[in-house]
Amino acid sequence: MKNYHNQSAIITGGASGLGHATAKRLAAAGVNVTIFDLNAEAGEKVAKEIGAVFCQVDVTSEEQVIAGFETARKANGQERILVNCAGKGSAIKTVSRDRKTGEIKRHSVEDFEWFLKVNLISTFRMITHSAAGMLTLEPLEDGERGVIVNTGSVAAVEGQVGQVAYSAAKGGIVGMTLTIARDLAREGVRVNTILPGIFATPPLARISDKVRDSLNASVPFPKRMGHPDEYADLAETLIRNTYFNGQSIRLDGAIRMGPR
Repeated sequence: MKNYHNQSAIITGGASGLGHATAKRLAAAGVNVTIFDLNAEAGEKVAKEIGAVFCQVDVTSEEQVIAGFETARKANGQERILVNCAGKGSAIKTVSRDRKTGEIKRHSVEDFEWFLKVNLISTFRMITHSAAGMLTLEPLEDGERGVIVNTGSVAAVEGQVGQVAYSAAKGGIVGMTLTIARDLAREGVRVNTILPGIFATPPLARISDKVRDSLNASVPFPKRMGHPDEYADLAETLIRNTYFNGQSIRLDGAIRMGPR
């Protein structure tokens, strides 16, 4: 989408981290942005700062997602851009043994299903609603009607201890990227996925300096965590460059995750 100035975009998880950086980047480029996020206080603050629309949306709720799309489209018109950043990590082993008591614990199926809902199924939900709307638009240059950027993770292919549910969910996003791109190709809607490595997002802001130094050292080059702006830069490139389609692209400083 070479000329995306004054087009409309919806960004999930846009109140913080990767989503916030992307919302800020696109708004600065003249895109009419709507943020979907659960955190109303942060979402409203970000929306005010960048001139966006905020919708408090739980992406695991069909009803809230539908209501969010209605509000966004009423304010900014049908979106041509969707960026899926909402998601949650996990730290539960498949089966574990308590070191003190020896008790054996199973990863509950309910918890596993929840991580799939919040990461994988919510991404699919957003794609189906957004793409259906994009198909109502007149095509632009090259016949393009819209573009979708998803957020995977290097855990999709190198999940660490305790990431079984998260890895399954992110692996699912990677697995469906090319298929959805093929499904939507005749309609001029592109789909790509970014696989971030270790990024300086709010969950990592609470770690100790020792752990942070260890994480930085694990990245071949540059020896630091990624900046959310670097994710936003790649997301903008995938939106702008029409020949990117059906791709799952690592953004990780050449890191390959070990077991722990």
